[in-house]
Amino acid sequence: MVRYLSTRDPRAAPSTRSFAEVLLAGLAEDGGLYVPDRMPGLTGGIAGLAGLPYAEIAARIIAVFAGDAFPSGELQQLTAAAYSRFRHAAVAPLVQIDEGLWLLELFHGPTLAFKDLALQLVGPMFDAVLAGRREHVTVIGATSGDTGSAAIEACRDREAIDIFILYPHQRVSEVQRRQMTTVEAANAHAVAIEGTFDDCQDLVKALFADAGLRHELNLSAVNSINWARIAAQTVYYVAAAVALGAPARSVSFSVPTGNFGNVYAGHVARQMGVPIDRLVIGTNRNDILARYFASGRMALAAVEPSLSPSMDIQVSSNFERLLFELKGRNGAAVGETMRNFRRTGSMPEDDQAWRAARRLFSAHKVDDTETMQTISKTYARSGALIDPHTAVAVAAARADITAPGRSTPMIALACAHPAKFPDAVERATGLRPGLPPPLADLLERRERIVVLPNELGAVSRFIRAHARRAGATA
Repeated sequence: MVRYLSTRDPRAAPSTRSFAEVLLAGLAEDGGLYVPDRMPGLTGGIAGLAGLPYAEIAARIIAVFAGDAFPSGELQQLTAAAYSRFRHAAVAPLVQIDEGLWLLELFHGPTLAFKDLALQLVGPMFDAVLAGRREHVTVIGATSGDTGSAAIEACRDREAIDIFILYPHQRVSEVQRRQMTTVEAANAHAVAIEGTFDDCQDLVKALFADAGLRHELNLSAVNSINWARIAAQTVYYVAAAVALGAPARSVSFSVPTGNFGNVYAGHVARQMGVPIDRLVIGTNRNDILARYFASGRMALAAVEPSLSPSMDIQVSSNFERLLFELKGRNGAAVGETMRNFRRTGSMPEDDQAWRAARRLFSAHKVDDTETMQTISKTYARSGALIDPHTAVAVAAARADITAPGRSTPMIALACAHPAKFPDAVERATGLRPGLPPPLADLLERRERIVVLPNELGAVSRFIRAHARRAGATA
């Protein structure tokens, strides 16, 4: 059975946890991220998944990570219920937009973004585990735009969960903000922080580092620092690859990337046996990952607002999971590297690790001008309206496809519905995308807006004041 260890555990024989423990903990107590002690394969490979409904594929894949966390049959019930709310029967359909280039539409869930594919399942998984333990958790997360609304939607009105989402004040789109601030649920709180997403992410990590608060409110996380999110995101890589002929032929993916979690899930799928030829990273002007893969130097820069705000990130938290592999699964080395990175703003260069990383991923920077051109050209060529984040993936895919020797089908991840970013889409195409019927009145709904300074004490006091403590346990 798969067990989980921290990327920063310095011991030769690291302490391990079960899937249920990792699900509820989110972040390891030493500040590291949980990873499997071994990467499991799919029993019988992926050939037997062809033609199965998405929910059944999800149940089979999650099962190899979850072990005995759920009674027989419960996981199938959870996945069936999670994906029944999606507007498209295929859940994550493939749409061809050019010869050799497909869009994987990941925006048919209730909040119109790819985060729904994981969080609509992770929320009920929380409930199932908590019910068995008779526990209550306080979920804390940071969002650059889409995780927050998906997490709140997945956790709203759940008796065993309080949820607090931190987002950068005035750095998300109006639709993204309203999807968080208009939710009428006593257990859900969206909090604007006067800073960047990286500031929000740092606050979340600092809250988890407060042992008293972590114990008092039984803190948990829903960001992609939670392994359950990664496990659930591997599903659409597997499903898409099988739909295009895997394992008989290989496929490639282009992923718009900020926090590295989404593309890392593709890497996990490849390790599980999915024949993925290339994983292409698309970044916007906040290009720390593109700079790293080009030069081997991981160095912080100021976060700059862009047309793709969910990717306005300089600290890519999930890169630590890849670093753990690149460092030979040496938790002590990873811990020291990450401490130096946060102290100096630059990761010590490691030529061997960088060369290994370049064999696994390639990266392209796509600025706002190219983003707008890609939205316009994609609509003109195929009639497809795409949002700015998807445009980054499409532009990176096209840059990769033109390289010599490219022949495998390329799948660009369409991570958000164009209606989440209507201004940019309208400027590029002349068409203003409308929200689907369930969200048609979003801009008229009453908002609850809370703005706090980028200060740990202020955030901690707010959470303590609004969390429902009854029944909370450590």
